Amino acid sequence: MKDENLARSLAVIKRGVDNITPEAALTEKLGLNRPLRIKLGADPTAPDIHLGHTVILNKLRQFQDLGHHVMFLIGDFTGKIGDPSGKNTTRPPLTTEQVLANAKTYQQQVFKILDPAKTEIVFNSHWLSQLGAEGMLKLAASQTVARMLEREDFKNRFANQQAIGIHEFIYPLLQGYDSVELKADIELGGTDQTFNLLMGRELQKQHQMSPQVVITMPLLVGLDGEKKMSKSAHNYIGVTEAPDEMFGKLMSISDQLMWNYFELLSFRPMEEVEQFKQDIAAGRNPKEVKVLLAKEIVARFHSTQAADAASEAFDNRFKHNVVPDDIAEVELAQGMTISQLLKEAGLVASTSEALRMIKQGALKVDGTKLEDKAWVPETGTAVYQVGKRRIAKVNIS
Repeated sequence: MKDENLARSLAVIKRGVDNITPEAALTEKLGLNRPLRIKLGADPTAPDIHLGHTVILNKLRQFQDLGHHVMFLIGDFTGKIGDPSGKNTTRPPLTTEQVLANAKTYQQQVFKILDPAKTEIVFNSHWLSQLGAEGMLKLAASQTVARMLEREDFKNRFANQQAIGIHEFIYPLLQGYDSVELKADIELGGTDQTFNLLMGRELQKQHQMSPQVVITMPLLVGLDGEKKMSKSAHNYIGVTEAPDEMFGKLMSISDQLMWNYFELLSFRPMEEVEQFKQDIAAGRNPKEVKVLLAKEIVARFHSTQAADAASEAFDNRFKHNVVPDDIAEVELAQGMTISQLLKEAGLVASTSEALRMIKQGALKVDGTKLEDKAWVPETGTAVYQVGKRRIAKVNIS
């Protein structure tokens, strides 16, 4: 029975995981017959959490359901330094006020996924602020510049003669030291955090501790199907977005990307997901399966009733061509080309995007597809729709 429980735990933990370092140590720790200390650190660099963040939070929740102790670390100290992971420039540090405001929002939003009764919220300023100059120097002496330049973004910036601040070398050491203070058995993070997570193992060894197991999760691809989900790429779904907006965005992802979202975001058993794939291969409409995914996610962050209503509204809007009552209304002056109008109405980011969408047949005016890129709308009111989700009532006078 013990071996069966261990096998089930490993299957749950490994779902969607990119890498486990070292995997043998994970099995060993799970066999200790005590709740493991699971760490996830997050610098509050933005006020809101999106679905990309929830990939790791979902994994934390799975650890909680397996009976382990989760520590959600808010980097109120490290957030004021700024980790440039995945960036080719120094990330601007945040003020204390910004960090605290964002941290408050993080605490509220993570409990949409984590069990508050089984979650310990910790702030790394509690110990990092106490290190002082002597402690910082001792920590810095534990590693070499050559070791720091093994980190991919540092290595690339050094090779391209781009500036690297000394404080940026300190950041991975501080994140690693967090694991020492918290006596972490396992630390989770995105693949872009691998170097920092492994630093925790090194520092724990130096403190004669059993090194943590590092579990990295893949970065969720955003709505564009190309870049990782992020606010800066404008391809994200926020966990506090309205049900209709969240549902519509999920329905906009490609059929292929849907499987990645099922694996990383859904709580459905993978056996059921595999059955969905077989059903679609046998002729089932992929949209029917995508609706199940969208309803599951909306229900998680809102309610089952909200998910059902969002699904019905989506059908009314796109299947039955019913225009919602609460669409944005815009007043514009006459004389604009259609590409200029779409940009000014906020339906596209640029005129070049407008021209591209028209070429793709993605523009409708009062429900009729428009393909004339040179058209200049006359005075009057019409409903302009770009793609499936961007819609506005425009009054030209």
